[in-house]
Formats: sequence, structure tokens, C-alpha cells
Amino acid sequence: MGCKNCCSICLQCLFGYETNVMLVINNKGVGALFRLIQFLIIAYVAVYVCWIQRAYQDTDSVISSVSTKVKGNILTNTSIEGVHVWDVPEYVIPPQGEKSFFVLTNVIPTPGQTQSKCPEIPSLVTKCESDSDCIEGQTEVHGNGVQTGHCVQYSDTIKTCEVQAWCPLENDTIIPKPALLGAAEHFTVLIKNNIQYPKFNFRKRNLLHHINSTYLKNCTFDRKTDPHCPIFRLGHMVTEAGEDFSVMALKGGIIGIFIDWNCDLDFPERFCIPKYSFSRLDNKNPENNVTAICDWVMLTCMKDHDQYAKRKFIHLNQNGDSVPLVSKS
Repeated sequence: MGCKNCCSICLQCLFGYETNVMLVINNKGVGALFRLIQFLIIAYVAVYVCWIQRAYQDTDSVISSVSTKVKGNILTNTSIEGVHVWDVPEYVIPPQGEKSFFVLTNVIPTPGQTQSKCPEIPSLVTKCESDSDCIEGQTEVHGNGVQTGHCVQYSDTIKTCEVQAWCPLENDTIIPKPALLGAAEHFTVLIKNNIQYPKFNFRKRNLLHHINSTYLKNCTFDRKTDPHCPIFRLGHMVTEAGEDFSVMALKGGIIGIFIDWNCDLDFPERFCIPKYSFSRLDNKNPENNVTAICDWVMLTCMKDHDQYAKRKFIHLNQNGDSVPLVSKS
């Protein structure tokens, strides 16, 4: 009997046919609840998943290149330098940077330096009372030359060790106020930014389709009237970063220029446009007055017969605006 029952069950499973029975309930309450559940499911997928979360989309990291070109001229007239016109090669140091540019805003000039002997700048280790306080041939880590072993008069009341160096020595404790090149706030910088999304084979630059040479000659970036112009006034960038250019120009600072390419490629390419923002990056705490900018020393040979024996020392420490550029997706 057991074997027959097993064979019967197997035959029923093999050749049997079954179908679902549809039960229609004519009840308005149950029907409305069913349609409401359907609507909520469709709305969740369409609105939240597809529209808000964009779950169907893919993302890619941006590859970016930036080039800059600064323009502007300044006329200065000082007792040390006389009348001098500063142009781009003099105040943009170095000429090229890694997604950044440096603009000189203040200088401490020490003209007419020659290889000679002179008193060292006063400090705790360079002040002296007699020759016995100075060691011939000794060099200080923060000094400016090699000591000769003589204690000489630095001023009416101060004596310092004499050094063999480029004299007169540069004194960076006296900073020109107002900044010698404070008019640099009127300088302009053209920023060219090219981006690429490799995954989507998408390329674009911040020089949009309507921008041509005629437009560039007459435009300056303004968030309200001309937000697509790639030419920026330095003073305007510093103001947008919440800083005062005249104050910042004294000792320098670092302004970040952020170029935001937040593009939704579901829309036409013309809707993918950059947005610019500015922020100060360095620490401006007066108690922490160590500059974030490195020292730059520009040596200019004199124009007389001793051009290889004399030099003009211009100290740029703490006196420039370094501007890094950031492009993000």
C-alpha cells in the first residue's frame, strides 16, 4: 500500500494542474486602502528614490587643470627707491605655481648691498659689550653673516658683533604702513579652469560658450551682474572672503578660490556652469603671527660697473597674498 500511495502522489504532482483563484471584494473601503498602498509605493520609488536620492545616477571624480594670468601696474615713489613702476614680472613671484599664484603687496627694500663688514641686527645673541663677546668665524642660525670678532657700535646706545656679509643688513622688523603695493587690490586675474569627468566622457571649461575675446576685455566678475566672468579683482575676492585688503596687504595672507562644478548630467550641458566662492585659509590670530608664506628674496643687479658686486635685497617675507585655487565636483 505504501508503494502504491507514493506512486499515486508522484503522478498527481507530475500531471496535476492548479491555478490561483481570484477573489473580488466589492467593498469601497478595502479597494481604497489597496489603491492607497499602491500609490504610496509608486510615490516612494518615483519621488524619494529617483528624484530626491537620485539612486539611479552614478558619480565621478573631476579631473581639473587651472591656469592664471595676473594683470596690473603700480607706480610708487619712496625715499629709498624713488619713482618705480611695478609690473607683472616683479610682483607675481614665482611666475607659475601649482594651482596657485602669489601677488606681492608689501616690501622691505635694502638697496645698495655690497660684500663688506657691518654691525649685526640686535638680538639676544648678537648684542655685545666688548670684543670678547664676539667669536671670529662664528655664524648664528638666525644671523646674517660671519662674525669678525669685533664688537662695534650699532646705534648710540647699542653695540653688536660685527659680521662679514651683504651690507647694509636687511631689517624686517620695520614693515611699511600702509602697504607699499596696496593698490594691488585693483589688479585682475584671469582664471582658466578645464574639467573632465572621465566616466561620462564629459569635458568643459569655465570659459562658457558666450564668452569671447570682446567679452573678456570688458567684464569683471560680479556675483549679481556678471557671475560667469572668469576675470576677478583681487580686492573683490578678499572682500568676499570677509577680509579688509588694506589690512591683509601689510603682512599677507592666503585666499582660497573655490570653483564648484556640481553638474547634473541628466540636464543639457549648458546647465553645467561653475560657481565661485572665496575664503581665507591662513590663521590671522595676532598671537600666532608666524606667517604661512615662505620667504621670497628677489635679487636685482645694480646698473653700474660693479653690478656683480652689488645687489638690491627686497624681502617679501609676510608681505604677499598667496592664492591657491581649488576645483571640486
